[in-house]
Amino acid sequence: MGHWLDRNIIEPGKLPLLLALSAFVLTFVITRVVTRLIRAGKGPFGNVTAGSVHIHHVVPGVILTVVGGFGAVAGGRHGFGSVLSAVLFGVGVGLVLDEFALILHLDDVYWTEAGRKSVEMVVLTAALVGLLLAGFTPFGVNDLSEDELQNRAGVAGTVGVNFLFALIALSKGKARLAVFGVIIPLVALIGSVRLARPGSLWARRFYRHRPRARARSILRSYRHDRRWSGPRRALEDWLGGKPDAP
Repeated sequence: MGHWLDRNIIEPGKLPLLLALSAFVLTFVITRVVTRLIRAGKGPFGNVTAGSVHIHHVVPGVILTVVGGFGAVAGGRHGFGSVLSAVLFGVGVGLVLDEFALILHLDDVYWTEAGRKSVEMVVLTAALVGLLLAGFTPFGVNDLSEDELQNRAGVAGTVGVNFLFALIALSKGKARLAVFGVIIPLVALIGSVRLARPGSLWARRFYRHRPRARARSILRSYRHDRRWSGPRRALEDWLGGKPDAP
């Protein structure tokens, strides 16, 4: 285990990234546990207020993110300063993204259906950072040979094609596939060749005069949502807590 850590994490300079990811995930888990205890009226925890103002944890999260980010830029990738900055940055991002839905809606929607966006953003961020930690680089540049890496035209072409696939997937309403496709090109390719979701930019533009394609798109979207909405909702309830009833 120590040899693997030295060769794959410490030597390539990925220790700050690992620490930031660990701090990010741990902060989210602890924050959700605390907020659920507060919601249930259990334990010694309570909301932080200043007079009549409720101080959301996104506020210290922003401060820690700024401090950790600037500290990382100033301190490089080695030394105690880099390690401390990475941890502060991970903690800050965990606090901020845990209230992503609040920032998006500019309203306290933490325990509502809209608040699920926070959990989705945290899971997506953790997955993407995990891929970067595993060695994937954006747009598939890691798949190029040494000769191709020295050829700027080859690198630019690879980046351009993969970016195009990601854009097509995004226009088809497949945001998750588009985001992951930036890191893993095959994912973006799959999203770009499959049917668009109803109501997406691609469907409105290219399925308007194609009733059969529009009907297939609606049917496939219905089947997909019926198959995966239940497990996804159960996972989000387990991670972030069940939303309040409307």
